[in-house]
Amino acid sequence: MPTFIRPAPAGLSSVAPSQPRLALSAGGILAALVALALPALSQAQTVATPPTTMQAITVTGSAPLNNATPPAFTGGLVARGGQAGVLGNMDYMDMPFTQTSYTAKLIENQQARTLGEVLKNDPSVQTGLGYGNQAESYVIRGLPLYNDDLSFNGLYGILPRQVLPTEMIERVEVFKGASAFLNGAAPGGSGLGGVLNIQPKRAQDDPLTRFTLDYTSRGQAGGGVDIGRRWGEDNRYGVRINAAHRDGETEVDNADARTSVATIGLDFRGDKLRASLDAGYQRVRFDHPRPNVYLDGPVPDVPDNDVNYGQSWAYSTMRSTFGVARAEYDLAPSWTTYAAVGVSRDKEYGVYSSPTVDGTGVGTTGLLEVPYQRDSVTGEVGLRGEFKTGSVGHRVNLAYSALNTTARQAWEMAWGGLPAVNIHEGTAVARPVANLAGGDMGDPNVSRRTQLRSLALSDTLSLLDGDLLLTLGGRYQAITDNGYNITTNEQESHYNDSIVTPVIGVVFRPWDTVSLYANYIEGLTQGGVAPIDGTAVNGGEVLAPYRTKQIEAGVKVDLGDLGGSLGVFQIEKPEAFTDASGVFGTHGEQRNRGVELSVYGEPIEGWRLLGGATWMQPKLRNTADGTNDGNDAAGVSRFTAVLGSEWDIAAVPGLSLQANVRYQGSQYTSAANRYKIDSWTRLDLGAAYRTKVSGHNVVLRAAIDNVTDRRYWATVGTIAANGALTQGRGRVFKLSMSADF
Repeated sequence: MPTFIRPAPAGLSSVAPSQPRLALSAGGILAALVALALPALSQAQTVATPPTTMQAITVTGSAPLNNATPPAFTGGLVARGGQAGVLGNMDYMDMPFTQTSYTAKLIENQQARTLGEVLKNDPSVQTGLGYGNQAESYVIRGLPLYNDDLSFNGLYGILPRQVLPTEMIERVEVFKGASAFLNGAAPGGSGLGGVLNIQPKRAQDDPLTRFTLDYTSRGQAGGGVDIGRRWGEDNRYGVRINAAHRDGETEVDNADARTSVATIGLDFRGDKLRASLDAGYQRVRFDHPRPNVYLDGPVPDVPDNDVNYGQSWAYSTMRSTFGVARAEYDLAPSWTTYAAVGVSRDKEYGVYSSPTVDGTGVGTTGLLEVPYQRDSVTGEVGLRGEFKTGSVGHRVNLAYSALNTTARQAWEMAWGGLPAVNIHEGTAVARPVANLAGGDMGDPNVSRRTQLRSLALSDTLSLLDGDLLLTLGGRYQAITDNGYNITTNEQESHYNDSIVTPVIGVVFRPWDTVSLYANYIEGLTQGGVAPIDGTAVNGGEVLAPYRTKQIEAGVKVDLGDLGGSLGVFQIEKPEAFTDASGVFGTHGEQRNRGVELSVYGEPIEGWRLLGGATWMQPKLRNTADGTNDGNDAAGVSRFTAVLGSEWDIAAVPGLSLQANVRYQGSQYTSAANRYKIDSWTRLDLGAAYRTKVSGHNVVLRAAIDNVTDRRYWATVGTIAANGALTQGRGRVFKLSMSADF
């Protein structure tokens, strides 16, 4: 059969120049998979040796969705591509979208403890805290992504809510832009500006037994184990076990955090059948945490970094269990079918207390106590294949996915007569008495049931001997959402709607080292519900699904040791409000226009580079009575830039130094644009020393985040009318030691 995509150029691939980028024979697929896998395996198992440079392209089409993970780019900090939803794994030069995949090597080098700490490297992503608790939330391309809407190997609703430790993560894939066709609608109602997909660790051919001890100021100590083994004929069977525990006082006065996580990944690599099973347990507890700050006026000065304006009686605890089974089977050399099913349960209990203050930092603090439980069942089944009509190659994808989520909750809160606090002094107050309540605190009732069903179909056409790729497709998405009164169990709202979201993607390769790309794609989430407090004449009405529309174009470059991209995009997101006639509906719009620049690689041996910048124009249009027309959307910086680097010190073999600088522009606290937080710059430094002790690989790492102890408001959340401020972390010291046995 003919080549689907153009051959890899000589000098830029470890594959022979005459070998096609996508071989359609079984032997070609197997050879390409081996060529891709061996350098990646060598990199993951070797601590004292720099990663193997490999520029082979990723095999897609009938390649396995799980095992054909694109290899690392030169330098090993990012990958050459990642999972593009229903399209499967793709090399970034062949993808008509923008995606950055951060590797386990970057996570280890930077001693990133949570997902949010990994994303400091991406200028298109902002990280803050969620509603009143320590949940990490994100903003991608100026639109929110809640932790509920993380994707695990392509499936929503599986990963633990709120906070995700990094021990189990092999890749953090940041897909930038709308993705309704690729991934379907996110169950939590966010993700219109981008998606975070987590790839789990897999056992590799070399045995691994790694122990790690770590310390984070001012009193967080922990350790973990990472074990990987393969056995059987051709190492077909594999197991990867990760477990870690961390406990102690954080960098904020009297704030404690405890994290326990354990995961196991089993996989089978057969000639035609590939299967995997991932399961995990996580427990996280925060005592006396420092919360968000809500505003009642101007932005106050930033308190000292170690001041804790939370309350000693506030806490939150979260337990999560999950499991995912996945299988793929090659029906023919060019046709593969796959299926996956996953289940998860999250149980949380929290007593929250967030201050609401004026411009002097003085105000009141409240009480909210919430038990919460989420149960999810999700799955997908699909078929992927390739064929040819005349001189045109086709790669087709057909997939069906389903997700059921049930939430249970209750609440108690204190309202009125709240105690006074000053965030600059960290005022301690007695716990207020709850005077409002809903539901059964001991046995919460169902509050919401959500069902998502979708069917996706696409065809990627290969033209001009693979120089031109055209992707056409659409996804039919059905959304059913029922809301219940948590006290009476009566159904209060019903939502059942469907919509088709299209995709058009183009990639043109004028030269071996350059890709020009463009796309039109839409985002999708549930529509809003008209308020039932009497302010809207259509109270309780559920609006049609919100569709965001994105157009994007850019250029990607692969120079072997250095890669990057430059793109421009526009995303239009509907906004809902009650108009002058009292009707709640979709009237306004947030239009984000931006330019993204990224660069990465190892341009000089021993010097690794990772950075980028994002310029954004987040305009509001057709707002209520035109009051905020032309204003910037709240919580979005117009300019963000990141530059990270690692140097191997030739004079001291095994020693490397690191630096990371992030600049984030100012953000308005509300759509009225009356007040805003200042821009800020943060410097992080680190060092690592790799050596051998009694024949064992040992790595010693040290790092200082926020070297200058800069005080700053990191982000503005939009969960409150006047914004919710997340204070940036002060100076943090990190130490770790890992040893392989």
